[in-house]
Amino acid sequence: MKLLAIDTSTEACSAALAIDDAVTHTRFELAPQRHAELILPMVDQLLREAGGLRVDELDGLAFGQGPGTFTGVRIAAGIIQGIAFGAELPIVPVSSLAALAQGLFSERGQAQVLAAIDARIGEIYWGAYQVDERGILMAVQAQCVGKPDTVPVPVAGRWFGAGTGWDSYGPILRERLGGDRLLGIEPRRYPHAREVAVLGIEAFKAGHGVVQAEYALPAYLRDKVVN
Repeated sequence: MKLLAIDTSTEACSAALAIDDAVTHTRFELAPQRHAELILPMVDQLLREAGGLRVDELDGLAFGQGPGTFTGVRIAAGIIQGIAFGAELPIVPVSSLAALAQGLFSERGQAQVLAAIDARIGEIYWGAYQVDERGILMAVQAQCVGKPDTVPVPVAGRWFGAGTGWDSYGPILRERLGGDRLLGIEPRRYPHAREVAVLGIEAFKAGHGVVQAEYALPAYLRDKVVN
């Protein structure tokens, strides 16, 4: 399968290309407020690196649908819809929290991850993920947005924390989890299109969550706009 993935849901902007179910080319840059400027050139670079692959030669698309900054998730949704409409390609929307968690397993082997993205105004976007037999981090509870001292935590197990929510509210989240159940944290980790591609491929294989362009929508988790 040939799949293009993008993510602009946080301060990071990234794109990834998977060929034969393996991610072969990536771009990643921490560039707040520059996502609209960077993402399409990133996509063009990846396609050129893959031997001049054309968009209409792809089998599908994936994008980080949020949660994250309102502007960022809108950019990703708009870009992926435009590509999909032009090439008549199906899309898998991928949770940016899930992609964040998947990166911890892919790079560090962490099998239970509490992903937290700073949502501003004293809140975080929050999700708990545990690896399955395929090596895919699956949600063990619904992702949500809330105050760091009120987010739901798993009742058992030892967990690794990742994301900017841990940078902003690490002590509160550590206390919320309780005891010695926190294995460590990586507070400056961001969602990456590489993991959006990995999760997108699995979704295509399972036939789960695949939509046409008009249904590839952002997941805000809340209505109040904060960027």
